[in-house]
Amino acid sequence: MDIANQIKTINNELSRLNVTLVAVSKTKPPEVIQEAYDAGQRIFGENIVQELVGKYDVLPKDIQWHLIGHLQRNKVKYIAPFITLIHSVDSLKLLKEIDKQAAKNNRVIDCLLQIHIAAEDTKFGLDHVELIELLRSEELVGLNHVRIRGLMGIATNTSNEREVKAEFGELKSLFDGVKVSFFKDVDYFDILSMGMSADYKIAIEQGCTMVRLGSTLFGNR
Repeated sequence: MDIANQIKTINNELSRLNVTLVAVSKTKPPEVIQEAYDAGQRIFGENIVQELVGKYDVLPKDIQWHLIGHLQRNKVKYIAPFITLIHSVDSLKLLKEIDKQAAKNNRVIDCLLQIHIAAEDTKFGLDHVELIELLRSEELVGLNHVRIRGLMGIATNTSNEREVKAEFGELKSLFDGVKVSFFKDVDYFDILSMGMSADYKIAIEQGCTMVRLGSTLFGNR
């Protein structure tokens, strides 16, 4: 199946489930992204800031770019003028830098807090204690140019579906608890980003609202 048909098929499947598709376009050249764009896809996810900025410069300006990879504080300034959503906020220091750069661009930047749910130590993210400390921080109250839209997590890279299901279920429970405890009076805390090509169907079963698909749409690198 070609990219256009795959985009349309997956989007039709996900829209019935009220799940948003982020097309993970890392390593893909602009002409491939343009093909997906022409098929109706508007949300694309990139891992590396330099690659993202290069694609932003040459592709249609109504694309909603998501930064889904680990973000260093010194790189925030390059994407602050245009980024739609940052999935990978894993510290208050990073959130404060995003707020600073958003203010310079007279914007409010939407962010997800990345939670460490995998068994691998190599994955980034906040643990439960760090998450609650961040949300209770007095410094957070003073950040007027960022908006926390929800949580993101990456499951363990394993063929053990039971383990993946447990990790996603844990993240969904955490999301629900955080929403009630910290965001019950707002309607914008509504994104649970979990699930990639290998495990997105499990993520959907566990209640995600956004999936990040690369090889499912574009084929293997």
